[in-house]
This record gives sequence, structure tokens and C-alpha cells, in this order.
Amino acid sequence: MAEKKKILAKNPVAYHNYHIQNTLEAGIVLTGTEIKSIRAGKVNLKDSYASIKNGEVYVYSMHISPYDHGNIFNKDPLRDRKLLLNKQEIRKLIGLIKQKGYSLIPICLYFKGNFVKMELGIGTGKKLYDKRQDIAKKDAQRQMEIHLKEKNQY
Repeated sequence: MAEKKKILAKNPVAYHNYHIQNTLEAGIVLTGTEIKSIRAGKVNLKDSYASIKNGEVYVYSMHISPYDHGNIFNKDPLRDRKLLLNKQEIRKLIGLIKQKGYSLIPICLYFKGNFVKMELGIGTGKKLYDKRQDIAKKDAQRQMEIHLKEKNQY
């Protein structure tokens, strides 16, 4: 039986700034007050990125606001957080990042059962002209949908 994903936060610029070729799911190490804050929806992935340090994967600049009732147990909102992947996946990521110049981009954060998971994208950065082409395609698609909608009304 497949479990439902409850999406908590998305990275709005991930698909705009990167060509995502592959995605993978990773667990994340969090404290109790961070989980409570995430359940309240106080998390932001906009400027976050992931990297490999000492054979472990970390996510940087992911902002989790301090829990309102957390007092001394609150952690730094921008601290580095460890991602949970097995050794084979980490070795594969190390090979891709070193050889082909790929980047690790956090795409979304979600609950899977009672656990918080992060979807990581593996991709390359887009150039400015690629971004313009994507915007032009979306605009053309939107115009076609508008014209079809108008035509179907009559």
C-alpha cells in the first residue's frame, strides 16, 4: 500500500535555475522543536543547496523558523542538516558531482508517514538563454490554452 506524501515546502526556483535529470529521496536529521516548526509550515527551501562533506550529504541554508514555545531547545534556523542516504547512493552522487559537474538541489520537503523526507534533484545549472526559452514556451502554452478556451465557448 503506497503512503501519501504531504508536501510541506517546495523550492520555487529549483526547476527555473536547473535542468533536473534525476531525483532521489533522503531522510533528514532534525530536532524535536524543528519538527514542530515544520508541522506548523515554517520552513523555507528557496536559497538552500546540498553538498557532500566527509562522505556525508548535508543541506545548507534551509531555513526552519524557531518554534514559538521552544525556549532553550530551539536550534539555529540556518544550521547545516545531515541527510540520510545509504553508502551506494552517496558514492554515486560523489561520482556524478566530481566528473560531470552536477549539483544537488533540494526540490521539496514532505511527510512520508511520520518521517520528514527531502526530495533531492541532481542536475546542471541553466544558462540565461535556457531560462528565456522556458519562459517563452510557458507563455506560448498559456496563449494556446486561452485561445482554445475562447473557441470552445462559442
